[in-house]
Amino acid sequence: MRKLLLLLSIFLSFTLIAASCGDDDSADVSTDTGADDSDDMAEENGDGDMAEEDDGMAEEDDGMAEEDDDMAEEDDGMAEEDAPVHVGLVFDIGGEGDQSFNDSAAAGLARAEETFNITTSKVSPNDDGSNRAELLQLQADSSEIVLAVGFLFEGDAAAVGGANGDTNFAVIDSSMLDFGQDPPAPYSDNIAGLVFSEEQGSFLVGAAAALSTETGTVGFIGGVCCFGLIEKFEAGFRAGALHVNPDIEIISNYITEFPDFDGFNAPDRGRETALAIFEAGADVIYHAAGGTGAGLFAAAKEHSESTGSKVWGIGVDSDQYHTVDEDVREYVLSSMLKRVDVAIFEIIKAHLEGTFAPGETRYDLSVDGVGYSTAGDFMSADIIAQLEDLKAQIIDGTIVVPTDPTEVGA
Repeated sequence: MRKLLLLLSIFLSFTLIAASCGDDDSADVSTDTGADDSDDMAEENGDGDMAEEDDGMAEEDDGMAEEDDDMAEEDDGMAEEDAPVHVGLVFDIGGEGDQSFNDSAAAGLARAEETFNITTSKVSPNDDGSNRAELLQLQADSSEIVLAVGFLFEGDAAAVGGANGDTNFAVIDSSMLDFGQDPPAPYSDNIAGLVFSEEQGSFLVGAAAALSTETGTVGFIGGVCCFGLIEKFEAGFRAGALHVNPDIEIISNYITEFPDFDGFNAPDRGRETALAIFEAGADVIYHAAGGTGAGLFAAAKEHSESTGSKVWGIGVDSDQYHTVDEDVREYVLSSMLKRVDVAIFEIIKAHLEGTFAPGETRYDLSVDGVGYSTAGDFMSADIIAQLEDLKAQIIDGTIVVPTDPTEVGA
């Protein structure tokens, strides 16, 4: 009996061991099943699909590369558009530093250079101006627009401009119209003329002289006589002075006569002429003589200091209170402003904006193309108020200013 129970116990022990081994096999199967699931996921995702996605990404990268190329081309185009325009300026005889006409042109060019995307070059003719055509062509070779300061460039600018149709030209003090045609027409579609109503501004400083004189005598000094331009200054000055005082005495003198243009660059002769007019009784003198005007202000200082009676000079073109030597500044009553600087700036702007127009553009009081200065505060508020009233009458046509001095007593 005991042997039977012992055998039964041994059998049950083996049964339990077998059951325990069965549990370990189940754990192994479970682990194997997870590996099979991963394989199934790989099959579902598919190596082909992943390869296709990689190809798509590669195509997108190629597209981005093409866009980068397009952007590079656009940048090149913008670089070309942003390239500065070159502007060439040819001064009149005397060149930069004349404290008047040429300096006003230089100021307009400098303002344009500060405002616009341009580069500039400036040249001056020789003493007799015989190389004007050469200088115009030199500037045309490297410039999109060429500016010439002075009516004496008219013939050369017409010829050089006609031979350089891709370059715009503009000439100060000439209409650049061919009056041989009926009606007069521009020499060429690429040539503009910038002219001024100098007689209007001169009228105002003539009135200022008459309102300021204590002797009842005023004077005028012209640089060069008898070619039709400086006479406009004298005519306006006379008309303004006589408008204020019909009994005023006006002494007029020119340094040289056409075709001798040395009168625009002879300060020693300007000084001698001014001293003679002061000694004849004038206490205010207006000059339209370019660089010669420096002699007027030197004479005003000399005469004032030697006699003890203060006399005045009136400048031209630029505000000469700011351009003359400091030791004569207190003798600059006013200046007739001929806004060459504005004309230079505006024609460059027109060229850049594509609104350049051939033929004549006129600058008068209505557009502040001419005027007068008050720098130094030497004129009273009452005088300035009277000048402003006269300015308004000229603009509205109540006063018509003559351009021929013989019409007003010359």
